[in-house]
Amino acid sequence: MLHAVIMAGGAGTRFWPESRRARPKQLLNMIGPRTMIQATVDRLGELAPPERVWVATTAALAEKIATQLPDLPGEAILVEPCKRDTAPCIGLAAVQIARRDPEAIMALMPSDHVIRPNESFQQAIRQAAALVEEDDARMVTFGIRPTYPAESFGYIERAAPLESNTVTGASPSYHVQKFHEKPDAQTAEKYLASGGFYWNSGIFVWKARTILDAIERFQPKMRERLDQIAKTIGTLDYAQALADQFAAIEPISIDLGVMEHASGVVVIEAPFEWDDVGSWRAIERLHDTDAQGNVVDAARHIGLDTTGSIIRCDREDHVVVTLGVDGLIVIVTPDATLVANKNNEESIRQVTQELEKRGWTECL
Repeated sequence: MLHAVIMAGGAGTRFWPESRRARPKQLLNMIGPRTMIQATVDRLGELAPPERVWVATTAALAEKIATQLPDLPGEAILVEPCKRDTAPCIGLAAVQIARRDPEAIMALMPSDHVIRPNESFQQAIRQAAALVEEDDARMVTFGIRPTYPAESFGYIERAAPLESNTVTGASPSYHVQKFHEKPDAQTAEKYLASGGFYWNSGIFVWKARTILDAIERFQPKMRERLDQIAKTIGTLDYAQALADQFAAIEPISIDLGVMEHASGVVVIEAPFEWDDVGSWRAIERLHDTDAQGNVVDAARHIGLDTTGSIIRCDREDHVVVTLGVDGLIVIVTPDATLVANKNNEESIRQVTQELEKRGWTECL
């Protein structure tokens, strides 16, 4: 059966001041009335009922996630005792799922992407699951056709087309030639011009035991630690084993630790619209703009000679006035306000580092 695993441990520092350690972007209403993690679960539709949906997160966020997703069983929220990047996170989910369902297929996805429409996403997951059922050694991912030479995404280089497409209306699928790390500007231009590269969506479909076998092959020490945790699942020793063994795993991403070395990987050209919502300018892409090119999400805003700006305020009793400005990001929260040039949005991470340095941790 298909199990969905949602990774929800990120900090979302580029969305400060709305995103905080205790309430990162996946728990916020960044795009619509539902939070990003709620929208991720909604997107699954009938692919996986609540009893087959898992969320991997941190201890600091587990209770808030449980509140936002009340239909999920308590044991479905997998708490990582410390940050160890995506490979250990995925391995932990795989040992849990494999114990319950040895032949389970895992659909793995981040909690903070915008994907539209839901029906196209569901069809793509069904196609990937069918490919895995056809050959249970396969590992399937989704590539996003690039629209500009992005330096902030990893890339997937495709090889020959896959001959088998067992789902009606299937999207093009290919063998994977190679995974590539985030490129410099010149390399990104070459990737875009070649037509044979996709952005790496970070969404994967595989059998739980297949990814565990791959971890054993390429990260044997990690697999040993995961096996020690697996032995204690459902016992009183689990919490201590998890704390001890998980912390001893060397941090590494699933791409670097496994996918860049694995064979039998297939990429499906994603049939859905995708945005990783990586920074404030994503709001501009995903919302309608006014006649002056502004995105305004504020109850009381006066914009005079204001163009091309993003203005958000979560307080109904607060008036925000912008006058004679262009290309700004203005984010107002009860205890902090950000005013930034849109071209400097990548530097917002430095703000959180400076807050830490000054000891203003109440704003983190």
